[in-house]
Amino acid sequence: MTEEHRHIGKPVPPPHHDRLARGHGRFLADLPTDRTLHAAFVRSPLAHAEVVGFDATTAGNDPRCALVLGPDNLAERTAPIPTAWRLPGQPEDRIPVAAHTARYAGQPLGIVVADTPTAAEDLAEAVRLDLAPLPPVPTVAEALAEHAPLIVPGTTSNEAGQIRFGAPQEDLTSAFSRAAVVVAREFTLPRVNHAPLEPRGVLAAYDPGTGLLTVHASSQSPHSMRQDLCAVLGLRADRVRVIAPDVGGSFGSKVLLYPDEAMVCAAAVALGTAVRWVESRAENFTSAYQGRGQHTTARLAVSAEGRFLGLDAQILADLGGYATQAGSGPHQVAALNLQGPYHVDAAAATVTGVYTTRIPTGAYRGYGMQEAAFIRERLIDEAARELGLSPAELRLRNLIRPEELPHTTHTGLTYDSGDYGAALRRATELAERPRPADPPWVRRATAAVAAVEISAFAPSALLEAFGIAWSGWEGVRLRINHDGTVTAYAGVTAVGQGIETSLAQIAAEGLGVPLDWVRVELGDTDTAPHSDLSAQASRALTLAGGALVIAARRLADRMRTLAADFLGTEPERVTQQIAATAGPASLDAAFHRPDGARITWREVAHRGYRGWGRGQSTTDQIRLDESVDFDPPQITFAYGAHTAEVTVDLGTGRITVTGYWAVHDSGVLVNPLIAHGQIVGGITQGLGQALTEEATVDPEGVPTTRSFGEYTIPAAQDVPDNLVVEHTCTPSTAIPGGFKGLGEGGTILPPAAVACAVAAAVPEIAHTLTSLPLTPPRVRAALRAAGITAEGGTR
Repeated sequence: MTEEHRHIGKPVPPPHHDRLARGHGRFLADLPTDRTLHAAFVRSPLAHAEVVGFDATTAGNDPRCALVLGPDNLAERTAPIPTAWRLPGQPEDRIPVAAHTARYAGQPLGIVVADTPTAAEDLAEAVRLDLAPLPPVPTVAEALAEHAPLIVPGTTSNEAGQIRFGAPQEDLTSAFSRAAVVVAREFTLPRVNHAPLEPRGVLAAYDPGTGLLTVHASSQSPHSMRQDLCAVLGLRADRVRVIAPDVGGSFGSKVLLYPDEAMVCAAAVALGTAVRWVESRAENFTSAYQGRGQHTTARLAVSAEGRFLGLDAQILADLGGYATQAGSGPHQVAALNLQGPYHVDAAAATVTGVYTTRIPTGAYRGYGMQEAAFIRERLIDEAARELGLSPAELRLRNLIRPEELPHTTHTGLTYDSGDYGAALRRATELAERPRPADPPWVRRATAAVAAVEISAFAPSALLEAFGIAWSGWEGVRLRINHDGTVTAYAGVTAVGQGIETSLAQIAAEGLGVPLDWVRVELGDTDTAPHSDLSAQASRALTLAGGALVIAARRLADRMRTLAADFLGTEPERVTQQIAATAGPASLDAAFHRPDGARITWREVAHRGYRGWGRGQSTTDQIRLDESVDFDPPQITFAYGAHTAEVTVDLGTGRITVTGYWAVHDSGVLVNPLIAHGQIVGGITQGLGQALTEEATVDPEGVPTTRSFGEYTIPAAQDVPDNLVVEHTCTPSTAIPGGFKGLGEGGTILPPAAVACAVAAAVPEIAHTLTSLPLTPPRVRAALRAAGITAEGGTR
């Protein structure tokens, strides 16, 4: 950043890291309470079954038991959870808390509350669950088969609605009729587990005297959770308070209220006390919502000159047993984002939701955008191969140029600013290095891919147009206290992404004060401004930061005006001079008149709280407190390009990522240190999905990935030592401060980059690289089918 910035652009280490590293964190399981009871769930062992009986006699008679609620009891105490993002024609708009039919293995059917966690688990096992098995439907293909068992009663098929985005069909037909090459492939993007460091958890305390339900939850969106709890429990909004303490990661898994979390709160209300539940790792693998889960048929039409003519996709979205609040949203984003940063004469995508008897799916980091990038970039690579062109050259020929921005895609996204070609060229250039001599059984190659990232997910008018029942605006409250210190409140939450530090930097920058004067408060619905979407969709810093820029400017002007009144001059003649190490009361933190007269920052703040310096005004606000609700005029788009270098062992099928180079443009970077960590963490997550991660079930629909023993996430040795991240800066024109999001950008491109690099290394199997993850058995099978021997020869 330039020298004019005092805090923005500085790599400030997050101060709260010291507290966490010393074991002083306050995660859900750490919160101290008196007389807390503990919950465990009775979950369905079958993927599809009718609940015929729920006999809790043994559990209820145990002296350790405080409460048992089965489906009938829950139906009396709860209403279903409303959904927010639905498909046209979707047959259900509610999620039952009380379920009389299990639609996936692991679905909670009842809750037991006891005096200890162990007792609760023991008594949950003592409940006699009588289930009448129904035919499982664990795959999209089985769900759409003729005469498939119906999952939603009263429907005629397992389709959950459909929506189409993009160019008219006649335009697509014309585009494909003019093509020299048409590449068509079927893609499978499997389900993945979020695997956060801290699983989910709820501590709900109900006070019968006041009617107040206080819920501490490992949540990414406390305000949304409160709204849903009000609907489920029939409570007033001012009688429900949701607080997110330290949250150990989410990646989208904690943005929604789950039925089991609602059960804990219903139990607390029923008992008039505090009830805690902390999800086990096994529950997290077998019951928490999953990400991805998509089967797509897509095709790309290219002219003889290498111009993209048509791009079309038919997306089958695996929603699981029911559509969550976000439901098909991730798959709709995939359709919207399919065109990516390229010119195409005509592009469209259709999303069809499909119910299966598996765990419901929902938001996952980079949702929709990773899927779209994989499909699009693999098609581009295959088209280049058929045309005999360099894939990089084919991409560069079709990228939208800077002078063509803003540019509206066929699916209605308006890209704001950037230089996509520069990012791709730089990512390719960074990867240029001498290749080592590999043995005959090892192939090595690189590939560069590109994408845009939807960030600052808003405005509210856009959500209204899409029928998404959330608000998109973001609120902040910035206050200068009577002692001169500063407190910032925001509706976004901290889930390990360092947002507390970045927001403090923005506030300190706008006010011109030292960073340690600023404290950021997040995650409490009683004090935080309203925020439906909160910290998801790469929007926390962008929208809350943009609002803080506005609030800080207003407060800075008010402080200068108050100082000018005391100094007897005009505000424009007052200068603010604050030393980096000064306190609010120091003479080194003061407003100055040209002749040397001065008043300290603290005294100005104190005068403001007295109401002095306002003259005879009866309309000016007295308190040094600014609330800003920021609803941006449009989405802002970050973008990037990644190059991966891989080796493929022809004997084992093992892929090793030996180098990785990423170039990102996220507008103005507030904290480069945090930005680097976000991108590197996202790349690592994306490499896991490229190479190892897949949530699986057996033929009956029962999860088979139940622990880290069966579900492999990336380890340190899976991340190349040569991992380089560079940032360019094209400020957003829609966000005060010029910020763009970056929380999901690192995750979007690694699967595409790795798969395209493998295709470049072993072109004989390129046409098969349409499904993830690229595990050694899958790659080895493709190699053998292509006649490639373990020694590197062919047969």
